[in-house]
Amino acid sequence: MKKVLSIFTLSLLFLIGAVIMTGCSDDSSSTDDSEGDSEESSTEPVTLTFYSEDGVEKTFDDPVAKKITEATGVTLELDYPVGGNDETIPLMIASGDYPDMIYAKGDIGKLIEAGGVIKLDDLIEEKGDNLKALYGDQLDRLRNSIDDPSIYTVGTYGVENAYWATSGTFQVQLDVLRELGYPEIKTLEDFENAITEYKEKYPEIDGQKTLGLSLLGSDWRWLITVGNPAGFAAGIPDDGQWAINDETGEATYKFLKPELKEYFKWLNGMNDKGLLDPESFTHTYDTYIAKLSSGRVLSIADQDWDIADADKALVADGKEWKTYAPLPVTLGPEYKSQGLKDYGFAGGWGIAISSTSEHQERAFEFLDWMASEEAQILVNWGVEGENYDIVDGKRVLQEDDKERKLTDPDYAKETGVGFYVYPFPQWGNGAVDSNGQSITPDTEQDIIASFNKAEKEVLAEYEMENWTNWFPPTEELGISNHGAAANYAIPPGSDLQIIQQKADDLVEQRITQAILGDPAEFDDAWDSMIQELEDMNIEKANEEMTKLTQNKMELWGTN
Repeated sequence: MKKVLSIFTLSLLFLIGAVIMTGCSDDSSSTDDSEGDSEESSTEPVTLTFYSEDGVEKTFDDPVAKKITEATGVTLELDYPVGGNDETIPLMIASGDYPDMIYAKGDIGKLIEAGGVIKLDDLIEEKGDNLKALYGDQLDRLRNSIDDPSIYTVGTYGVENAYWATSGTFQVQLDVLRELGYPEIKTLEDFENAITEYKEKYPEIDGQKTLGLSLLGSDWRWLITVGNPAGFAAGIPDDGQWAINDETGEATYKFLKPELKEYFKWLNGMNDKGLLDPESFTHTYDTYIAKLSSGRVLSIADQDWDIADADKALVADGKEWKTYAPLPVTLGPEYKSQGLKDYGFAGGWGIAISSTSEHQERAFEFLDWMASEEAQILVNWGVEGENYDIVDGKRVLQEDDKERKLTDPDYAKETGVGFYVYPFPQWGNGAVDSNGQSITPDTEQDIIASFNKAEKEVLAEYEMENWTNWFPPTEELGISNHGAAANYAIPPGSDLQIIQQKADDLVEQRITQAILGDPAEFDDAWDSMIQELEDMNIEKANEEMTKLTQNKMELWGTN
């Protein structure tokens, strides 16, 4: 994709009679010189290329996609990292060849530094009415940094959120709860006792060995099934690899904290007792999902979106009692589960428009339209008459769609319903439309109504309506002043980025070895890892992350 000039620059060069070949500046907000782009109607057909770090193989031709094209004239050519390749963004930068729009997640800083994406401030001011209405007083959370307070991205997370479901917590099979007489499970000790008792009673399930706890530590999911649960057990909010004081912004690389040692020591004991799946650090994602889908894994520590296919497979196979209940498990009663923590609008990551795109204004207009009420209803509910109906003035999902959402892992890809919510601009599940109706079909009552029969039976036994009743309420936990540090764009090439990468690689290797090792050697293994972290100057990373967090709070006005 060639580099192009802004309309302003072309006009200026024409006036002075000079013809200069030049690349675009990273100070520009729009660099589109396509003759028709500024004059064409906003619905004139155009194909925009879009790369998403979280994308999957798909064509833009489902019913919702067709309605999007009908409304905007835009057809998306979707691209994604093949084979989980995390080098796509660096390769783009090296070649200078970018798609029109990019969702780079944590690599957005690299694109900004390389001049690969444009500033959106002027476009938002001039033609971003829907985006301005969406973000309102949260617009500052889109800004890059104190030194460069420009906006380069929009989208990714909802702005107005309600917490009617948890994700990422420890989870146990419903049948375990039923079989043991519906016990109270709040601590790791309770959790282990329940798994032990059930596994002793049922050493096999459907002719296969029963697995007490299965993790997925063989790829990037080590972070979400091994690293993150350790912090959750210690009552630490989800800030990625960091534990942050929300009042002062002081950041500590979380694996330095003694509470995490206590968790991994417990996990080491689980392995020694035969309660941990021995393949937790070697099996593939597909194998992991297959194990969960078989119904022989008693407990997990994972995000709901990561196990969604297994959950749907279990329900479709009539194994509702083998699906999972989320638990507010911590190291002990002195810790508070953060499962319903409100991080506020996260900002940080989002969709950027490339500096080489020939359709920058159209790309921006598309993103702004995605923030409109019309778009939000479409991407969340689907097509009226096909996916939902209007009953007594309200949107109601059709019965077939309700069923497919629960049981068909390909539902979103095939229909488009829900597929284009993330990482595009989204209102959030707590938002309502101009008629006062939920912008998504995922209100608390919708969630409760969607529970399978086994879930409803278990909830009734515990005298609860929703699993969230088990957890400390959002209001009690408070709203984060610093957002979620996992979404910060770490300056590429900085001491923080370099040290954290080395530290992440180290702890993944050393903690895995410690979990699988002899319990008598655990303390020495842990102490050795801490020394290695100190030797790589982890304290410097703590200082840099503290400064970054405090700057973020200053930028947002929450310090």
